[in-house]
Amino acid sequence: MVRRAAPLLVTLLGGVAAAQPQGLNGADTAFILLCSALVLLMTPGLAIFYGGLVRAGSVLNTMMMSFAAMGIASVAWVAVGYTLAFGPDGNALIGGLSQVGLGNMAGDLTGTIPTPLFAVFQILFAVITLAVVSGSVVERMRFPAFALFGTLWVLCIYAPLAHWVWSPDGWLFKLGLLDFAGGTVVEVASGVSGLVAALVLGPRLGFPRLVSVPHNVPLVLLGTGLLWFGWMGFNAGSALAAGQTAAYALLNTNTAAAAALLSWLLWDQVRGGRPTAIGAATGAVVGLVAVTPACGFVTPGGALLIGAVASTVSWFLVANKHRLLPDDALDVFACHGTAGVVGTLLTGVLASPAINPAGKGLLAGHAAQLGTQLVGVLAAAALAGVGTFALLKLTALLTPLRLTQQQEVRGVDLSEHQEEGYQEAQSPLAAPVFVGHD
Repeated sequence: MVRRAAPLLVTLLGGVAAAQPQGLNGADTAFILLCSALVLLMTPGLAIFYGGLVRAGSVLNTMMMSFAAMGIASVAWVAVGYTLAFGPDGNALIGGLSQVGLGNMAGDLTGTIPTPLFAVFQILFAVITLAVVSGSVVERMRFPAFALFGTLWVLCIYAPLAHWVWSPDGWLFKLGLLDFAGGTVVEVASGVSGLVAALVLGPRLGFPRLVSVPHNVPLVLLGTGLLWFGWMGFNAGSALAAGQTAAYALLNTNTAAAAALLSWLLWDQVRGGRPTAIGAATGAVVGLVAVTPACGFVTPGGALLIGAVASTVSWFLVANKHRLLPDDALDVFACHGTAGVVGTLLTGVLASPAINPAGKGLLAGHAAQLGTQLVGVLAAAALAGVGTFALLKLTALLTPLRLTQQQEVRGVDLSEHQEEGYQEAQSPLAAPVFVGHD
């Protein structure tokens, strides 16, 4: 007999469950297969984006952290992460254990797609989220420590939070939190975790006295393009069906990214008199982040507003980070965490039942939704912040977290991997240190 897993999840995320005939839908299945491939591409895209932003002597290690996340999160998710997040017979805090190893799901459907396909789609969300966290700790965290911490982080922070928000048993799901594709689960969690990790590890040598540009701006732009492309599957695929909700998610994703890109360039122009390529790339990513919780619930006009507001807030934090923030190397908190908060809260203001019957915000007459969104942000931040601190302290008991000063001066690529991204790459401290997306 066919079991249908998490029908309420499809209703919330896509507003399509009631409209779709029961049973496997080939078009929906093909659509999510394609979207899964797009989401997979995002992590190599992020590796290229991050790799261009760091110094020449750190490029391999920085990219390796993202690629390692593909292995770490995938194995952890198959082993036990999926069942902790979406396993049936769970409670308000954690899923049941009946699907350890992704067994016991033959013939199951999630909405109108096979549950194993839903599991793959969710694996790739866990992968990219862990990869985003790495941007806060590059150029000084030991690779073995990151691998151990990353495994624990996926199982102890990401999986429970995904359960809270997206499982029909989760307490934030039952509370009515609107998070279409991961504003809390992916963006707030990664941003706060990155901020805490940067505080625990401490600043890189020379911070904040030494400042310079990224070592390879074309790589940054290439990575941004791949992220923008893959984000279409990330957000539209979260409808879990090929229909109007997915179409709005796709349109809103592109719209918010474009608005944020232009807003960042405007602020660059106002501040320094010149628009910058790094600014364009950063603004686009901020817009993609901010619209993630909202894309299936708001109008394109709402997406424009979300992109512009998030870009302005993140730009201000990046421009003033030496006074306001620790050495979050690639601005994960300023760009992912902050934009995730902005997008999640504005979802509570702008969500329109005309776009998705499952979402009704302040402007549609449901003022309480904004309070629910705030609860979701605070819960995600608390779990990510406290959990990350505890997991880093546990990791430090088992293996040193940070490179020695001598290793950091030599360069993390040589110290950790005995490889160089470029022949005769400079020591990362031989040239001024870039610490932001200026």
